[in-house]
Amino acid sequence: MRDIVTLACSDCKRRNYSTTKNKKKTPDKLQFKKYCSYCRTHTLHRETK
Repeated sequence: MRDIVTLACSDCKRRNYSTTKNKKKTPDKLQFKKYCSYCRTHTLHRETK
């Protein structure tokens, strides 16, 4: 039921995090404000393929 998704930084486009989500309850893409070690700041991370 839960699928593994990858989160990528919106600034540098690097894939830093992976998480799971329930596709039936959240059909839209996830986005979190998380720390990017390449940018060295908190940036918005969005779900990618």
